[in-house]
Amino acid sequence: MKEYRLSAWPDLDPSYERTAYRRMLSDMSQRHVTLAQLSVRSGLARHEVIEFVGMLVGRGLVIQREAPRKDLLSATLRPLGGWLRRAIAFANNGVR
Repeated sequence: MKEYRLSAWPDLDPSYERTAYRRMLSDMSQRHVTLAQLSVRSGLARHEVIEFVGMLVGRGLVIQREAPRKDLLSATLRPLGGWLRRAIAFANNGVR
């Protein structure tokens, strides 16, 4: 998955003068963001975000990088692990 960051503020065509596009530009000017983050934050459909970012990339106004991978399994199981440790400790203390 890629992340995108704006390297220069573009002059927008009238078709991109909506608040949603300005919000994406603002987010991209402050940090690297994924297409999913841009879609959620702007409220635009994913294909609209892809088209807009593609236009910016085509103009050479975007820095791209690979997004750091997160270990989703351990992040998902971490709360379960805490509960499981407490349950086992309780069971061991209760059974003598």
